[in-house]
Amino acid sequence: MIPDYYALLGVPPGASAAEIKRAYRRLVRQHHPDLNAQAQDAQIKRLNEAYEILGNPRKRAAYDKQRGRAQAGKEPKMSWAEGVGGFVRELKKEAAPEQPAPKPKMSWAEGMGAFVRELKKGMRDD
Repeated sequence: MIPDYYALLGVPPGASAAEIKRAYRRLVRQHHPDLNAQAQDAQIKRLNEAYEILGNPRKRAAYDKQRGRAQAGKEPKMSWAEGVGGFVRELKKEAAPEQPAPKPKMSWAEGMGAFVRELKKGMRDD
């Protein structure tokens, strides 16, 4: 199951970017170790993770897409860590479309020949 970042920040799924930012800042300040002796580092990390996802429109769209599938029952039951891993894979898949590898401008042998010529030229200059 993927984590519910909206609930963690205390905002509704339709919240604007400004509302998400305001909620994040309020919670980080509330849980900051300098202001709260009982603050836990794990809570701050979860808040940072939630804001990183919800604060970026592209990551938020991928998160909402996977969250919608999980709520519809199309995603198998999994641990929180597996859910985050699946989300990251989905995000990478959407971010980088498959592109063919660029063709080299010269062959390996041509490259080695050019390297040797430059090396000899450098030795002559000394």
